[in-house]
Amino acid sequence: MQPAEVPTITEIPVTDKDAGPYGIAAGPDGALWLTFVHKGSIACLGLDGALTEYPLDSPECRPMVIAPGPDGAMWFTRNQDHRIGRVTADGVTEAFEVPSPDSGPYGIAAGPDGAMWFTEMNTDRIGRITVQGEVTEFPLPVEGGFASAITAGPDGALWFTLNQANAVGRITTGGDVTLYPLPTPGAAPVGITSDGVALWCVEIGAGQLGRITTDGEIEEFPLADRAAKPHAIVGAGAGECWFTEWGGNRVGHISVSGVNPASGELAEISAYDLPSPSSEPHGITVGPDGALWVALETGSVARVAPAPRRAQPRRA
Repeated sequence: MQPAEVPTITEIPVTDKDAGPYGIAAGPDGALWLTFVHKGSIACLGLDGALTEYPLDSPECRPMVIAPGPDGAMWFTRNQDHRIGRVTADGVTEAFEVPSPDSGPYGIAAGPDGAMWFTEMNTDRIGRITVQGEVTEFPLPVEGGFASAITAGPDGALWFTLNQANAVGRITTGGDVTLYPLPTPGAAPVGITSDGVALWCVEIGAGQLGRITTDGEIEEFPLADRAAKPHAIVGAGAGECWFTEWGGNRVGHISVSGVNPASGELAEISAYDLPSPSSEPHGITVGPDGALWVALETGSVARVAPAPRRAQPRRA
């Protein structure tokens, strides 16, 4: 029998191994939404296991990251044909051109201003798109930065990673940009999330996690396996995140809540093997059922049900 603190991980096949489940997000309809990056389609997965797939107009468009929008639809990036996609709960899709040619949109997130914000990997820009499809672009003060993931911060701004500039950026809804270099050279940040208090990023090149306060103070936490290649991360509460280890075929968990710095421990970090070898975990999200859901590029989705927290002994 597994120890009580070990989560239960179940894999659910959703497509063939060549379709490539990549991005995953919980929708307002109570379902999980997926991008099939190699097949050029979007899929909706119910908690009962029912799957509905919606092919896009271009099989080669490479849909990557997906996120819920303020209009009740799901919005996603089309990295290969440089467009932003939208799909309604009943599967109606449309796409909007990004003004800069060959922009390579990747990360996308809803902002506090009622619009979607996205990164442009190839053109050093952050984009903003309204629910009507109007796009505004904001240039970044860097060349070749490879803007990657983006998330809404607890301070009313958007925060993003710059994979090749080794930095985390902040952009206000008015377009003002500030960059914060990471302490470790070659950290190559990708995923980023908010835990409601601070920002967290994964450093795929250094095998670390980074925590960034809204004032830009950065603390880094090395993983036990420095070759794990952490890829995506999601906040699960203040001081607590789950993340994927693409190179280690694992799902990881970090918590700084309740850890006593005087003991020399700054965080509790755990990692859990996925059932299938070399499953290539990418996107991760908290589902409507409270479990973690992970997109596995080899054709499945993993559901990670965290074990109930053990009650702490009461002190006299």
